[in-house]
Amino acid sequence: MKRTAIHQFKKRRLQFCGIKKVGVTYIAPINKDSKETIRKTWMGTVEKLGHPNKYNRFNNMEKCQWAVRHPLEEEYHDKEWGVPVHDDQTLFEFLTLEGAQAGLSWTTVLVKRENYRKALDGFDPEIIANYDQTKLDDLLLNKGIIRNKLKVKSLVTNAKAFMEVQKEFGSFSKFIWQFVDSKPIQNAWEKMGDVPATTPVSDAMSKALKKKGFKFVGPTICYAFMQAVGMVNDHLTSCPRYEEVKEI
Repeated sequence: MKRTAIHQFKKRRLQFCGIKKVGVTYIAPINKDSKETIRKTWMGTVEKLGHPNKYNRFNNMEKCQWAVRHPLEEEYHDKEWGVPVHDDQTLFEFLTLEGAQAGLSWTTVLVKRENYRKALDGFDPEIIANYDQTKLDDLLLNKGIIRNKLKVKSLVTNAKAFMEVQKEFGSFSKFIWQFVDSKPIQNAWEKMGDVPATTPVSDAMSKALKKKGFKFVGPTICYAFMQAVGMVNDHLTSCPRYEEVKEI
């Protein structure tokens, strides 16, 4: 039997059994009379779910596709991504993490996030701005974070620039939110392919941050930062979080 035929046979058999495949996850009814489901994840674990149309953090049938690849991404998507952030220290955390991601996956950053918090004194810019070379050398030996020399060096540079912005504008939040007129941009994307990597707003933000001395703040990083801190709502319209975030 040819591979195409085998694929079609398996697909029909899954459909006959009531099993749906979503990305790398299989959703199946516990039995034909039950409204509950189980899912077998890519990790091989089986979890009991509620009704398939009920949204909870385990039901990935309609979520943004990137959020169902790893448990940490799913939790981040469900609780943080797109929620407006105005706290300066949290904004500095996301700016740092987005810069650390450059050239890597967001999953890699999320896995190391707690290590970053411990290593960087809770992302306190005032403390980080005073890191000396000994501290930076220690960070380069820390396997719990991304040990890129330029990225580690930029921590001090960005912390100092961050504090200068605070002095000038009263808060970093006031400075950064001006790029969207202090109100989240509400997009309405139907598929992931529609979501841009950069926009004129992220281009302008990048130029402004670079002018103020920040490193690792290119347009793509800035747009990812905007998505993370809720300056833009880029949840797909089919995602249950779209309306939830929109109402915040």
